[in-house]
Amino acid sequence: MNSALAPFLQTRLFRFLTVGFGAALLLFVLSWLLVSMGLSPFTGSVVAYAISFVVAYSAQHGWTFGGKHDHATAMPRYLALQVGCAVFSGLVSHVAATRFAMPPLSMSALTTVAASAASYVLSSLWVFPARD
Repeated sequence: MNSALAPFLQTRLFRFLTVGFGAALLLFVLSWLLVSMGLSPFTGSVVAYAISFVVAYSAQHGWTFGGKHDHATAMPRYLALQVGCAVFSGLVSHVAATRFAMPPLSMSALTTVAASAASYVLSSLWVFPARD
């Protein structure tokens, strides 16, 4: 392994991105699978999202942020953060497309980076703040 890459692989940011990527992949696979098995697209996607949300929260809580936070506080904050990030994503993509005439690929990239950055910062500072 590249010695310059090794320190990054040990960071909380790497764990956060890994969980996020895994949750997105799980959402994709589950929504496809459930709809392919006959559920309506709405129902299949909502069920897939709910499962992915629980898996992502569990992994972020336990692995990324060390499992030191009370679920009664962290879970509602995580839910609020994810709802907020969904709305923020919609706003960023809308502005990128309508004000800056960004093509879909660029708009999607900007939206992904912006929402991920907001999610990481707020997860670190509010949902799973540092514990001494």
